Amino acid sequence: MLEEKELLIKLDKSSYLYKLYRHEPLFTVGDSVNKRGKIEGAHSKNLFLKNKKNKFFLFSCLETTKIDLKKLSKTLDLGNISFARDEYLKKILGVLPGSVTPFGLLNDTDKEVEFYLDKAFLSEKIVNFHPLVNTSTLSLTISDFMNFLIENKKKVNIFDFNDYTLINN
Repeated sequence: MLEEKELLIKLDKSSYLYKLYRHEPLFTVGDSVNKRGKIEGAHSKNLFLKNKKNKFFLFSCLETTKIDLKKLSKTLDLGNISFARDEYLKKILGVLPGSVTPFGLLNDTDKEVEFYLDKAFLSEKIVNFHPLVNTSTLSLTISDFMNFLIENKKKVNIFDFNDYTLINN
């Protein structure tokens, strides 16, 4: 499983510029808002969900986004979705609770997870995600973030949480 150090090496090898901020563990959006300090850019809320057919979904949206799981499920025809158990977090994304991040997709070697990124991120210059641990925040440009995921063969579905529409898939 890829860990923070290996993730940073991959970013360095691809010549992506980023800033890494160390801080105390942040388990919730509330923790992040209150304890992260001054980190510029858009901050995320990440939901790792599954349905009864054991299909997995990762939604990364702005930290202020209100999410209606029933509406989300209906819009994307996901079936009955709920938060995935901690054991799936570790097994599939290689992270612990509080550390959910799109960078965990690099650990999803079996491509079990469908990833959806909030369209609102696309209008931001800098985005912030945990680098596989919740004791750090990684800041990089939205274009570098998208290019890094694509370069690592991860499909990015764009979803508009303002009107619950899928932009691409």
